[in-house]
Amino acid sequence: MDTRRLTLLGRLAVVACVPYLSLKLLWVLGFDIGVVDTHRMGGRAVWVTANVVTFLLDAIAAVVAHTLTLPAGRRTPAWLLAFPLWMASGLLIPLMTGLAGGCLTALVTGARTPLSAGDFLAPWVFGVVYGGFAVEAVTLLGAFALYAHQRWGGLLRRPLHALPDTGTRAMQRIFLLPAAVLLAALGTVHILWGAGSTLGVAAADVAARTVISSASEWAAGLLSLGGAAGLLLLVLPGLLPRLRVRTPLVLAWSGSAAAFACGGCLWLGQAVTDGLSPGASAVPEGLPGLVGALELCAGLTVLCAGAFALCELTAATCSVPAAAGGHPAPATARTPECSAVPASRPAARECATADDR
Repeated sequence: MDTRRLTLLGRLAVVACVPYLSLKLLWVLGFDIGVVDTHRMGGRAVWVTANVVTFLLDAIAAVVAHTLTLPAGRRTPAWLLAFPLWMASGLLIPLMTGLAGGCLTALVTGARTPLSAGDFLAPWVFGVVYGGFAVEAVTLLGAFALYAHQRWGGLLRRPLHALPDTGTRAMQRIFLLPAAVLLAALGTVHILWGAGSTLGVAAADVAARTVISSASEWAAGLLSLGGAAGLLLLVLPGLLPRLRVRTPLVLAWSGSAAAFACGGCLWLGQAVTDGLSPGASAVPEGLPGLVGALELCAGLTVLCAGAFALCELTAATCSVPAAAGGHPAPATARTPECSAVPASRPAARECATADDR
């Protein structure tokens, strides 16, 4: 098992977090370097709180990236790595796709982007922050992709028709099919907004639109639609039985994470702000507020159902090792469990430990 690429990507991800963490730490300590208009901070307490939270989020990403490079990372409980990486995917993927799409649109059309306005933050701040995010997205998510194939490669390479029929498959469909429909509907709304529709949007928010915000709506919409498609393929494997598990899983992972992290968690933070500050109006009114709440519900549903499903699948692949060609082999008296006899290397990759669950 070659871990050199994994180690390199993980270390680069840690280094990519340093500029952002340094800038946030300076702001928390009161050094407003790069801040052009301090009156737009919204108050010192709000400014410090927001920077402490974002500092901690990126610090967790750096710790997780470092953990992926360690031999002990293979023995780390899966949930301890999977949840922060799911959140990181939901934040970094739509951020970078929206930013890239907006900058490309501005380059072609000549539209002005808020990144070069310099009315709140100096332009170099955006270069430091988003440049670090771009490197972090490639390296952190790339390292996790290598890590996942090393730890759960046997499951990810299986065709959908070879997935074991777990005990809660029917129950998963009850929750995940409505979640897929909801993600598809929310994705359609985001795409309409990205195309210029003012459906349910306040006039002030329409006036504040930029090429970056429109591209971000497109990114959110396409990710949600991809997530819906991935969920449907996972819960109804007969639709494309020969497709490998990793393809719909990546779609479901990215789409649900983006809806939860960039949509649902943002709405939740705004709701908490409204609850703690009487008279505040952080939560958008009308359809945008409803979309945020529904994205939170859809993301939580996929998170919970997906966690149970993956636990069952890794347990099933342990007790029923895969034969050559990716099809499950019948259990025999000599191999009821993974530890009964020394397994071959292909079969050993199918075995799940307690940490994998």
